Amino acid sequence: MKTFSATPADIEKKWIIIDAEGVVLGRLASIVAMRLRGKHKPSFTPHMDMGDNVIVINADKIQLTGNKRQENYYWHTGHPGGIKARTKQQILEGDYPERVVQKAVQRMLPGNRLARKQMTNLRVYAGAEHPHEAQSPEVLDVKSMNSKNTRVAK
Repeated sequence: MKTFSATPADIEKKWIIIDAEGVVLGRLASIVAMRLRGKHKPSFTPHMDMGDNVIVINADKIQLTGNKRQENYYWHTGHPGGIKARTKQQILEGDYPERVVQKAVQRMLPGNRLARKQMTNLRVYAGAEHPHEAQSPEVLDVKSMNSKNTRVAK
């Protein structure tokens, strides 16, 4: 039996829409990263862009557990003493709350050229509206996926 290796002609991309309202950030990011890489497909090939196009809506209504709202995102301006930081809370309340979801998904992908290409298939919107109705995306219910795997405290 030979191992199947997908070619660009074998790849079939779908459009998926995910509602992030009330979903824990890490669980959402792991599901989105898996869909972007294409690991949910039986024909997954690690060196090919097999993943689907993923649309995440209501990114400003995600849930953060514990003290994660106080965690910092750091960046450097390039000038001496130019280290900057913002908390997740400040970013969620600011102008671009979708960046929290983008960063979480990006950090769950490998750090290579293919992952940067796969990140271009992710679209995140703070509200419920998105301009991708023409692609007729399928709805992926992440809330029911999480409820099956979580334990209920008695």
